[in-house]
Amino acid sequence: MDDDDDDIPQLSSHTLAALQEFYLEQQQREGMKTSQGFNQYSIGSIEEDWQLSQFWYSDETASCLANEAVVAAGKGGRIACVSAPSVYQKLKEQDGKDFSVCILEYDRRFSVYGEEFIFYDYNDPLNLPENLLPHSFDIVIADPPYLSEECLQKTAETIKYLTRGKILLCTGAIMEEQAAKHLGVKICKFIPKHLRNLANEFRCYVNYASGLD
Repeated sequence: MDDDDDDIPQLSSHTLAALQEFYLEQQQREGMKTSQGFNQYSIGSIEEDWQLSQFWYSDETASCLANEAVVAAGKGGRIACVSAPSVYQKLKEQDGKDFSVCILEYDRRFSVYGEEFIFYDYNDPLNLPENLLPHSFDIVIADPPYLSEECLQKTAETIKYLTRGKILLCTGAIMEEQAAKHLGVKICKFIPKHLRNLANEFRCYVNYASGLD
C-alpha cells in the first residue's frame, strides 16, 4: 500500500456523518419528487429558502392550523394564508371540503399553484389585486417573515384589509405585546413547531374563541 495515502487530509467522523446525512436527505427529497405518487402540496415539495426567512411548520403543526382555519371559516368559508405557505399546502391536501383558500406570498416559486397564488410584499401591504376585495375572507392566517415591529405592523395592514374579523397570527413569543397592539390578538396555549428547531420561541395568537387553547 502507498504510504502517500497518509498525507491525504481526513474528514472527522462528525463531519463525515453530517455530510452523509445531508446527501441522504437530498436523495430522499429527489426520490419523493420523482416518485409516481408525488404530492405537489406536501410540505417540503418547495424547499425552504433561509434567505427569505422561510421555515416550514412540522406536519402536525401545519395540520392543526389548517384544521383550525377550516372550522373558524365555517361552511363555504374563505381562507387567506399570508406568508404561511405550509398551512396553505395542508389546506390543499383537504381539497374537496367546503372552503376556498388563497396564498399571499413573496416567493414566486409558489406561483405553480396557479390562480390561488397572489404575489405579496409586506413592504407594500395594500398593493393587492383589484379582485381581492376588502373584508372578503372569513379568516386570515399570517406568519410575518421577520420578528420586527415594522414587519408586523405592515403585515397587520394587510390582515385587517382582508379579514371579516377572525385572525390567526403565528410569530415569535417576543412579539406578544406588539401583536396585541396592532391586531388585538391574544396568545394561545398551542405551541407551533417547525421542521427545524428555531432559536426563537414561536406562538400562535387569535382574536376569537379558537380550538388552540
